[in-house]
Amino acid sequence: MAIAARVRASLESQSWVRRMFELGLEMKKEHGEERVFDLSLGNPVLEPPEEFLQELRRLCEDPAPGMHRYMPNAGYADTRQAVAEHVAGNTGLPFGGGDIVMTCGAGGALNVIFKSILDPGDEVVAFSPYFPEYRFYVENHGGVLKTAPTDDGFQLDVAALEPLLGPRTRAVLVNSPNNPTGAVYPEALLAKLGEALARAESRHGTAIYLVGDEPYARILYDGLVYPYLYRFHHRSVVATSFSKDLSLPGERIGYAAVGPDCPDKGELVDALVFCNRVLGFVNAPALMQWLIKGLLGASVDIGWYESKRDYVYEELTGMGYDLVKPQGAFFAFPRSPIADDVAFVQELLRWNVLVTPGTGFGRPGHFRVSYCVEDRVLEGAMEGFREAARAHGLGK
Repeated sequence: MAIAARVRASLESQSWVRRMFELGLEMKKEHGEERVFDLSLGNPVLEPPEEFLQELRRLCEDPAPGMHRYMPNAGYADTRQAVAEHVAGNTGLPFGGGDIVMTCGAGGALNVIFKSILDPGDEVVAFSPYFPEYRFYVENHGGVLKTAPTDDGFQLDVAALEPLLGPRTRAVLVNSPNNPTGAVYPEALLAKLGEALARAESRHGTAIYLVGDEPYARILYDGLVYPYLYRFHHRSVVATSFSKDLSLPGERIGYAAVGPDCPDKGELVDALVFCNRVLGFVNAPALMQWLIKGLLGASVDIGWYESKRDYVYEELTGMGYDLVKPQGAFFAFPRSPIADDVAFVQELLRWNVLVTPGTGFGRPGHFRVSYCVEDRVLEGAMEGFREAARAHGLGK
């Protein structure tokens, strides 16, 4: 039976992350799990914090009546209000429960946002390197993804972005801390970005949204404070989740938050709620909504990730790899010793080390290392990195 041509094309170009993950599963069957060092997927091994387990036990032992029934498509009102108060506390802005829509993770939130704002042919601009699923999320809703470069430190190049902001631009998508680089965009650059969006709106007489993808916002290092997007552009809407800070990626719980100053905010929220329903999500998982409303201040041990970051940075740079030190998230994005990053990634397979080529993130010549793994996996991979560095004359 024939499938849709667009889906067939997407299957052929699907994410390198998933390709490497599936290859890793095959290699573990062949060589044994203890001899394969898979750094390809951002699947955190940290268990959720104890507060989560305590609350889960409490709800299971004393479930609230109707806890698993349908609720409004935007989510439980008290959960939305709790999230709004949490966001207001972080940002100093007057968020209310009506500004929040509970979603099936950040990926669900992004699809709901794009479904709400895109007409066929509308454009979304993302900065490269970028999470590869973005292209599919935008295309799901008839949009076109364009990419703007970042500089050698993976910071926003606002001057290069401006010519891309045309009459069909509907959104600029920002992911900070960034997957795959770990870069965090500072306030000064975000302010310049907001100014560029305002100029483009005035120039074309259009509305352009600043869309944030922020699941790593709490995984920050070196004492950094996260600069939330809402202050930098009046049309701001953020997608985020509890997948990383509570280590719940499989539970698919997140939310979309519309900035309090967003023009036509009520209409946008109504669209988000409608699209949450008609895309088939219907509502965010009920049990997780009950759980997270009391856990908004809880987090996994960020210091655990920071120590992994330090280890990876010191080891790889000590071998001669060119690596910008990550400021957040749990990824590193070194430069490949050879121009063909795909070939280098395949070379690392000789030592059973799996990473993801930068080509898959729109930035050839690099590769992504995911360090949200057990010490055994991370330390075991270093021999392969060291042998590859020697083979290419690094560190001399």
